[in-house]
Amino acid sequence: MSEALEILARLEMLQAGDVPTHGGRTLSYVYDSGRADADAAGRAALAAYGGSNGLDPLAFPSLLTMENDLVALAGEFLAAPTGFAGTVTSGGTESILLAVLAARDAAGLSAAQQDTPSMVLPSTAHAAFHKAAHYLGVRAVVVDVDPHTYRADPDAMAQAIDPSTILLVGSAPSYAHGVVDPIAALGALGMQRGLRVHVDACIGGWVLPFLPDRPPWNFAVAGVTSMSVDLHKYGYTPKGVSILLHRNAALRKSHFFAAADWPGYTMLNTTMQSTKSGGPLAAAWTITQLIGRDGYADLARTAADATGTLAAEIGRRDLGLRVLAPADSTLLAVTTVDGCGYDVFTLADEMQSRGWLLSPQLPFRGGPPSLHVSLCAATAPLIPELLSTLEEAIDVARARGPVRVDPHMAAVVQGLDPTLIDDASFGTLLALAGVDLEGGLPGRMAQINSLLAVAAPAVREAVLLAFIDRLSRPS
Repeated sequence: MSEALEILARLEMLQAGDVPTHGGRTLSYVYDSGRADADAAGRAALAAYGGSNGLDPLAFPSLLTMENDLVALAGEFLAAPTGFAGTVTSGGTESILLAVLAARDAAGLSAAQQDTPSMVLPSTAHAAFHKAAHYLGVRAVVVDVDPHTYRADPDAMAQAIDPSTILLVGSAPSYAHGVVDPIAALGALGMQRGLRVHVDACIGGWVLPFLPDRPPWNFAVAGVTSMSVDLHKYGYTPKGVSILLHRNAALRKSHFFAAADWPGYTMLNTTMQSTKSGGPLAAAWTITQLIGRDGYADLARTAADATGTLAAEIGRRDLGLRVLAPADSTLLAVTTVDGCGYDVFTLADEMQSRGWLLSPQLPFRGGPPSLHVSLCAATAPLIPELLSTLEEAIDVARARGPVRVDPHMAAVVQGLDPTLIDDASFGTLLALAGVDLEGGLPGRMAQINSLLAVAAPAVREAVLLAFIDRLSRPS
């Protein structure tokens, strides 16, 4: 065997420990259309353009052509008006960062907006907005959502606006609960107060255009100034492609960057990256050309119908589960009912041991812990198998019983000062919890998640940062 083949064999062996990216059983992180032709074409384009560089459109004009085509398609799907502008980014987080940057650096801001800029977010807004706040110095003013519908509360958001506010945010839909915020009310509020309104449609923007009778959510809503939509979710393209759209080019201009005050080439960037592979862009262009509008409409309806079927069956069967909110798109948040005899963290472990990934979501602001489920087109024919596996996993979870956090450990975690958690204290915490990372990742996470569930968010962050730091070290 040649050295190259040996290395590729080792790569295949390493990948064997990952969750599958195809097959419809990984219900977060990856999205599968079930179309082998699109996957093959996308991989071919990814390889063909892997060495190209999106830094300079004059050197690689084909990338500029493909970007403009993708932006035009996104504009069509999101009902963008004449004169809209857009940029392809590496993912939803970069799209959101750029939307916040554009609002922060816009012309004509007041002194308060320039000196202490802030943005008003529903508590369900994606964590990427908090990352933007951290990176860009824009204070996040977080407002509770309606406790029954999990949708943003426009009246409460209106009360949170102050002279420093530069941006209002809504989701279509929210990642954690799968519901569309009242975008029409947020758009009206933005126009009334003279503020930008960003709609995060990263996970829904390639699905909602094909689902009838959904709440208003796109550029058809007056007052919406920017939107983000990911193609590597329900566009079913390889990872790293998102699109940020602005209602007009003037709104986009303030996230561009240029630097000529050095002896090399003039740096000119539309995104946060300079050098960037053209591979993901070419793959996205190829797949969207192949699937087309009608194909995406079929895929969206297939995934949405599967989501409705799963939600209905969870409500009908005696599983000890309930859906937190009726889905507006293809996402569900599922939690346990009182007295069911098990917890969602144990259920997640049991499902993963059976080849299904359902992501645990920790309790937040008085809400229960839940499991996140993103249904894609490839999962639709597997709904009977998913339900059967759920029943089997629930039987085992009930036999195990819910995880009980030792009261002493709970008190220790609740009393932690997140600023004092270092490698040594993290090691002590692991030992107290009976977790050993010396052999690599733990096989089951229920005990760890149950412990994190009793901690404040700041403590969770500090503990998990220590956790990833411990894992991210060469052996």
